Formats: sequence, C-alpha cells, structure tokens
Amino acid sequence: MAIKTFNVEEETYKAFSSFCKENGYSMSKQIDFFMKSIVEENPKVREDYLKKLEKIRKGKYISYESLEDFKKTIKHEKV
Repeated sequence: MAIKTFNVEEETYKAFSSFCKENGYSMSKQIDFFMKSIVEENPKVREDYLKKLEKIRKGKYISYESLEDFKKTIKHEKV
C-alpha cells in the first residue's frame, strides 16, 4: 500500500473525517473504494459498501453559504 498526499478543501476534509468517525468508517478505505469504483470496468463493490453509500446519499446535510456561516454555527453549538 502506498501513502499519498492529496489536496482537498479543509471544510470537505473535516466534514468527511467527522462523518467517518461518527459511523465507524475508515476514511482511507472509503477513498480507496471510491477510487477503485472509478477505474475498474466491472467494479467489484461489496454489498455493505453499497448500503453505506446509499445511506450517505440519503443523509441530512446542512448547507452553508460561507465558511463564516459555518464557524458561527459551531460557536453556537459549543455554548
């Protein structure tokens, strides 16, 4: 296995990291699954991964107009 570095938006990384921790997923494994599904002609995706992916797609998400709006929300939740 290789260790690679990727540039992603900080907000995206934090949100995905939090999501993985809350659901007991390995962040690296989820990214590996995603990459394999893109490059394989006949992806061999496990049934449990498809269920997890469907759960993510149906998830309830909060949309923020800006990073500042997001930061305001977090400040209020910490109180």
